[in-house]
Amino acid sequence: MHEESALDFEQIRYAVDGPVATLTLHRPEKLNAYTAKMGAEIAAAVNAASEDDAVRAVVITGAGRGFCAGADISEGAGSFDTSVGGAGAKNFGGGEPQRSQGVNFIDALFSCKKATIAAFNGAAVGVGVTLALPTDIKIASSAARFGFVFARRGLVPEAGSAWFLPQIVGLPQALRWCLSGRVFNADEALAGGLVSEVVEPEALLSRAREIAMEIAENTAPVSIALTRQMLWRFASASGPDPALAVDGAFAMALGAGGDVREGVAAFLEKRAPHFPGRPSRDMPKGYPWW
Repeated sequence: MHEESALDFEQIRYAVDGPVATLTLHRPEKLNAYTAKMGAEIAAAVNAASEDDAVRAVVITGAGRGFCAGADISEGAGSFDTSVGGAGAKNFGGGEPQRSQGVNFIDALFSCKKATIAAFNGAAVGVGVTLALPTDIKIASSAARFGFVFARRGLVPEAGSAWFLPQIVGLPQALRWCLSGRVFNADEALAGGLVSEVVEPEALLSRAREIAMEIAENTAPVSIALTRQMLWRFASASGPDPALAVDGAFAMALGAGGDVREGVAAFLEKRAPHFPGRPSRDMPKGYPWW
């Protein structure tokens, strides 16, 4: 594995190994507690991966015992007080648009052209779980714990989670977790649909890489970039019309290109595909449509 030398980070680590980029939240002495700087670094790393044709999937995990224990509230009860400039308030807007204070990592993850995988290795509480909601696939260690604890701190769900969480688990489950604010284990996260599988701690990263490699070795990069956007953006539409407005044109554009020819040939010849399309240069006309 080699670390991306062009990116200089303090609170995360970013490394690329073959087609898989791994982004590790790295404040282990603070259980990777979130800061605005961390948010900005996550955004920069995800954007770099999105534009790097060598990267096919991004794995996000945490260093040490925790995934992310929530916002850094080292200033105590005043951490979220905008009138005194608390650090926590700065993390989540401090009276200004959130995107100006590091929460643009949500935009980066949501708009990413690559498959994204969250590998929850430990506690993921508050923003420690909501920061990963825009990822496409979520798996957890059996040691992971989750909590949408905002109401227990006098806060509200942030980082767009009032939209993302019901999209992922449904409104009744989202309400149950957010209104109680309690911390729950990996098995409950699995039963509720927050994660798709739970593995033993020592198997977590290898399983995340296995999922990433399945995508990298079998799918077309341009297709992945389009598919994840279509599913995320059309899932909450009131009907099929918004999807029908773009999917036919994309199918026709891709059908005339080299990826489809290669995909069909590889299938007929019973071999691995070698798709020529690259998201950096080959996204079809009409993208982005939103």
